[in-house]
Amino acid sequence: MNEKPSLAKVVRDQRRTIGVALILGVAGFWIFGPLGHWDVATFLAVGVLLGLGNHITTEFSLLKMISSGAELTRSEIAGKAFVRLLVVSVLAAAVAIVFWSTGIVTLIGLALFRLIALVMTSIPLLKELSKA
Repeated sequence: MNEKPSLAKVVRDQRRTIGVALILGVAGFWIFGPLGHWDVATFLAVGVLLGLGNHITTEFSLLKMISSGAELTRSEIAGKAFVRLLVVSVLAAAVAIVFWSTGIVTLIGLALFRLIALVMTSIPLLKELSKA
């Protein structure tokens, strides 16, 4: 791999995922805003943003690991993933607790984004497996 890992490359490679996150956020405001629940739309967007941040950070971390050529152990990779998930979980839980009742929607936004990102990641893999 000749190109040095950069956040800009990760963002370029994840354009579709970023677009889906934007659509989810806008859809939340489009659906809940006219109903007078702007706070629900905002916390949904915050959850989606946290999920997107985790996704981009994960992709950047993987790109750095692959391009370094270093032999990483499973425990090193798992440790890095654990720290990322811990940070996202603590942030989402903090928002949910501080803004109780409506803030819980942050967790829903996070879960919704994660589900969609998982599907978007799985489809190309399934296509590759079907070719083999």
